[in-house]
Amino acid sequence: MSRIKVLDQHIVNKIAAGEVVERPASVVKEMMENAMDAGASRITLEVEDGGKKLIRITDNGCGMDRSDLELAFAPHATSKIATDEDLFSIATFGFRGEALASIASVSQVEVLSRSAEAIEGARLTISGGDCSPIEPAPAAPGTIITVRNLFFNTPARRKFLRTANTEMGHITEQFTRIALAHTQVQLTLIHNGKKTYELPAGQSLHERIGILFSPEISNGLFSIDRDSGDFGIKGLIAHPRHSRANNQWQYIFLNGRHIKDRFISHAIREAYRGMMEINRQPIVFLFIQLPPQKVDVNVHPAKTEVRFADSNFVHSLVLATIRDRLLSSDLSITMGIDSFATGKQDTKQAPESSARDKQDHQDRVRQAMADFFKSAPPTHQPVSGPPSDTRPATATPETSSPVKTTAKPRQQQYDMFPAFKDNVPRLEEQTTPAGGDQVHSLNQESLTDILQVHKTYLVTETQDGLVIIDQHALHERIVYEKLSRQLSNGPLTSQRCLIPEVVDVTDKQMAMLEEHQPILADLGITTEQFGPRSIAIQSFPMLLDKVSPPDFVMDLLDLLEAQAGKATRDELIHHVLDMMACKAAIKAGDGLSEGEIKALLAQRDLVEQSGTCPHGRPTSIRLTLNELEKQFKRT
Repeated sequence: MSRIKVLDQHIVNKIAAGEVVERPASVVKEMMENAMDAGASRITLEVEDGGKKLIRITDNGCGMDRSDLELAFAPHATSKIATDEDLFSIATFGFRGEALASIASVSQVEVLSRSAEAIEGARLTISGGDCSPIEPAPAAPGTIITVRNLFFNTPARRKFLRTANTEMGHITEQFTRIALAHTQVQLTLIHNGKKTYELPAGQSLHERIGILFSPEISNGLFSIDRDSGDFGIKGLIAHPRHSRANNQWQYIFLNGRHIKDRFISHAIREAYRGMMEINRQPIVFLFIQLPPQKVDVNVHPAKTEVRFADSNFVHSLVLATIRDRLLSSDLSITMGIDSFATGKQDTKQAPESSARDKQDHQDRVRQAMADFFKSAPPTHQPVSGPPSDTRPATATPETSSPVKTTAKPRQQQYDMFPAFKDNVPRLEEQTTPAGGDQVHSLNQESLTDILQVHKTYLVTETQDGLVIIDQHALHERIVYEKLSRQLSNGPLTSQRCLIPEVVDVTDKQMAMLEEHQPILADLGITTEQFGPRSIAIQSFPMLLDKVSPPDFVMDLLDLLEAQAGKATRDELIHHVLDMMACKAAIKAGDGLSEGEIKALLAQRDLVEQSGTCPHGRPTSIRLTLNELEKQFKRT
């Protein structure tokens, strides 16, 4: 008896549904794209319980007559292609003919449709793939497809669905993609009977971005436009200061279809290279036009991945278009006192205020370090006697030690750090107990010989060479471990905002905030819904009192989205603490006084992993005399 059997068609459809229908948002994508292919100029999406209970799409497209409706839900039945040559010139969203059959196999579907020429409509009902006879029914021209109880007959799949808010966030994302690419279509989104979005036809892209995201993002976008033969590229790109923690805010469309492509993503990153932090991602809305013959969209079941005939050509034109626009724009930024208070920045910088703003920034950094070290009691043996106050306030290279700062008198510097005023710790040379490598700690003598290089690195002498320290990486590690210690003893200490900060968010982001409320509470962050698509930040961690709460919360949302389904609770908290430490630490380019440098280095041996920052980068590099002598060929 043969062990190989032909699968039942119902099983085949359920297997196909596993590829096409991942969650309610997958159904929304397929059905809205079908409505677009039908030529609809008005589409209404109604959802209940995050799409788990009901998804209904109403359009005014070409509709279907009885004969079309009989075949619409058959496997691999389509009106989009007829021959194999058509696969290489696809100009529609759908073409495989498996989406409707897959959806119908795992839900209860009702279709009411009428073509413009027909005098009456037709109704078809399907439950778990079993079709009932088609019936005549009154209907307006167009189609209404209702999907109820998704995965009702596959409970193993249904139990993997998330909360209604989470699923609604994914549906809103699919709605947003269609809305961005088709501003000529009127679109409406209704959830649980409440109208969420109503987008009129003929809106500009700027207007839709302002509604779907926020007016601040919309107003800060530059337009791009390039036509190179049969290749066209248009869109809007954000100022580098609007960068995000991940690339979830990069919307790429090819011939109206939302896609994800590593070549284009790489081109976007390269275009912004040197204009933003290396671990940040720009906001981009990119629309590419190519002849259908030069791209293969038949690569992925969900059709989100494509294959270009000449990917290098596409890469180079995207990079050049964005880069040229950025280089021709004024990207200077002013950061005044108001900017620090609100977390917002202007895009033009007044030359006469730049020096004042820079000094103001450095004063705030010094105060932040003072507050931080004030709360960290010293654990090393104090040095006998007060520190010497004989060093002049200003010194020439011939008479001073190598500390290159605009230094105050030493006693005045230590006044900024009360914990170290008369108590500079002596960091002795230590040896690992297990006979490992020798650990060269900074002793008291080397603490007086410190050079700050390019306001980024600290260079100090040791008994057998020198150490180069990344000031940001070291302070980041110190802050991270302090945050970790506090969190191990309970929620981070927070303070109520005198005036709550209001942040605009998307429906998807609102759902993420609700889902991760317990983690946010542990981190000392509390938010409340302030409007349909905005939140008010009510409290914020005390250790981040110099960080802008709105900017941090937006980056936190990007992080939560990037880690969704990938990280455990502990891993997610680790990522958030990494981000907290990075934002609270002193930065490359911050000038430090002698007292601040000493206080920073004094904490170096008080942390468990001072050799690396939380992201794994080294905090210091040690160079021995032997290595130096080899480089200068003394040995």
